[in-house]
Amino acid sequence: MIIVKNEREVAGMREAGRVAALVRDSVAARVSPGVTTAELGEFAGKCMREAGAESAFLNYRGFPGIICVSVNEEVVHGIPGPRRIALGDVVSVDIGVRYKGFVGDTAKTVLVGVSDPDIIRLAATAQDALLAGIGKAVAGNRVGDISHAVEAAATVAGFSVVRQFVGHGIGRNLHEAPEVPNFGQAGKGPKLRAGMTLAIEPMLNMGGWEVDVMGDGWTVRTRDGKPSVHCEHTVVVREDAAEVLTLA
Repeated sequence: MIIVKNEREVAGMREAGRVAALVRDSVAARVSPGVTTAELGEFAGKCMREAGAESAFLNYRGFPGIICVSVNEEVVHGIPGPRRIALGDVVSVDIGVRYKGFVGDTAKTVLVGVSDPDIIRLAATAQDALLAGIGKAVAGNRVGDISHAVEAAATVAGFSVVRQFVGHGIGRNLHEAPEVPNFGQAGKGPKLRAGMTLAIEPMLNMGGWEVDVMGDGWTVRTRDGKPSVHCEHTVVVREDAAEVLTLA
């Protein structure tokens, strides 16, 4: 069931989003050569505790990490571990926090000394696609308008969008209705109403859109081994323009 939040609930979502953004940016600033993904997860946990929040990911459907850290060809759901970040890596950090009964969800890709112009353009295009999708999160539009805007921004730049994993509604639960794909037809899907809160999260691949889940049961990688980037904001649908809840 699609849930429309009242203004009190939106205020709670705004607080959770603020904390998620703070943790996201703090962790992103720690991404550097030599740091392990486990250390990033531990630091994120410390940031959450200091803010009075907890991870929305840890133990969710059995996920073993506080955050997701995905590197290079890893798309999403990377489990923090002993891997050390290296110069030239593409590192996405995906943060979900539970704060005072509400969930904030956000992601950012960090380029660690990357000089390849195509990868730099891939990351920039993902941001463009995210903003394009957010621009369509307006009451009266449909979910397909968001999906189409994300896909169009990606494909016009020569990149592909992941199809097996999508954005989603969010609120007191990490995943709520509706699903928000990164591809689709404008004018299709559930109608957007003011007060709906959504996690819009483009996942763009340098190569093809096909991905596989690895043996750990979580980490998703591009089938062709080419780089992927991921960015995400939690937003609330408004009458004129979406309000982004995961701004620092």
